[in-house]
Amino acid sequence: MNKEKVIFAFFIVLALTLNFGFFIGDLTDPEHHNVFEFFAALVVSLICTVIKFGDRTHLGALMLATSLVVDLQLIVAAGIWGYAEHISGTGMDPSTMSSIISLSGGALLANIISVVLLVVETALLRR
Repeated sequence: MNKEKVIFAFFIVLALTLNFGFFIGDLTDPEHHNVFEFFAALVVSLICTVIKFGDRTHLGALMLATSLVVDLQLIVAAGIWGYAEHISGTGMDPSTMSSIISLSGGALLANIISVVLLVVETALLRR
């Protein structure tokens, strides 16, 4: 068993599950979406991106691209959340929360693509 591959797969699946856990819930209710889970999803996604820099294969490039998409969407969502909570005078409203969840949904889709690519890569290594 290759420890590097296990760690690689662990972080990819962890990023997916954390993002999924944050995404599930009422679209406009901030009580259904934990800020710490969102932060964990963002940090794990950034760790995944760093890990994916070492892969020089074509599938590795696709996985890096999906990871960069996740990072971009989660960073923009974090910026919106920070602006709503700390800069704007209105605070978190349903419209803002739905924007954050929508960006998280896009990141979730990119995470799913990344896991599918991981499974494809694993299937190709068996042959």
